[in-house]
Amino acid sequence: MFTRRQTLGLFGAAAATAILPQVRSAKAAATTLRIGWQKFGVLPLAKASGALEKRLEAKGVKVEWNEFTSGPPLLEAVGAGALDFGVSGDVPPLFAQAAGGDLLYVGAYRGPAAFHGLLVQKDSPIQKLEDLKGKKIAYKRGSSAHNFALKVIAKAGLSLSDITEVDLPPPDAGAAFKTGSIDAWAIWDPFFAVAEADPQTRVLTTSEGLLDNWGYFLGNGTFTNANPEAIVDVIDELAKVGAAAQANLDDTVKALAQITGVPVGITRVTLTRSQADLGKVSLVPDAALAYQQALADDFYKLKIVPKQLKVSDIVWHPKAS
Repeated sequence: MFTRRQTLGLFGAAAATAILPQVRSAKAAATTLRIGWQKFGVLPLAKASGALEKRLEAKGVKVEWNEFTSGPPLLEAVGAGALDFGVSGDVPPLFAQAAGGDLLYVGAYRGPAAFHGLLVQKDSPIQKLEDLKGKKIAYKRGSSAHNFALKVIAKAGLSLSDITEVDLPPPDAGAAFKTGSIDAWAIWDPFFAVAEADPQTRVLTTSEGLLDNWGYFLGNGTFTNANPEAIVDVIDELAKVGAAAQANLDDTVKALAQITGVPVGITRVTLTRSQADLGKVSLVPDAALAYQQALADDFYKLKIVPKQLKVSDIVWHPKAS
């Protein structure tokens, strides 16, 4: 089992405490695109290759990268105008929209079917989902693991009142899992794959068959509307980077392992799960919008988000040139 220090290192400990980039005036010229990224998917590969810098150089736009350990603080920065573009799982955009952040869905990607896992200790008495009743389940509230955990609880025929929610970011949850102070941990890759490889860990279930695992690229609303060509270029370039990476997985596994510090063998697991395809990057398709609206409705019914959301209100559609 990994230590808290190792877990922090996986996604960058500095990101947890870094001061957010300075909020830019809406009237300022867009000479820099400030991107919030996490160490999974296509963005770290684009960062390592310099693909976005090359694509935007001709337009006089530089790229600045800011690392985060999870989606909620990243989207808070995007909504506040401290970042211009970022990536997130399905739940963080709901909280950001409910909070009135200035942000837009500008793209989407389809993650692997088993992107999330619910972990227990090898010798845990929890043998089936129903055994979760009365147990402590950790996940980062407002993250995609939040949605996964709720789906698992529902599949078990339980409600939130039947379990004890423990709101912990991945580094703290990993440490709590190791010491046994929580009974189960809902988490995403690559944390999932790292823990899954430990002989003292058992996978109770995964997100395969429970979630469609849509993820999203979001842009600051003011920046996006003022710089639509830059956003279109970024989404298009990420699709190209992802397609090239998917076509040469051996090199991609090595490159991503070097970026994340996750061993090559475990990285290969994350990139070869069922339905994994780094090239599935596009503007927001109807299927992703329908999924996200259904999720927003579910979270409102459960009183997790404070108001009914209309996701289409903040989905960006570039105007035809």
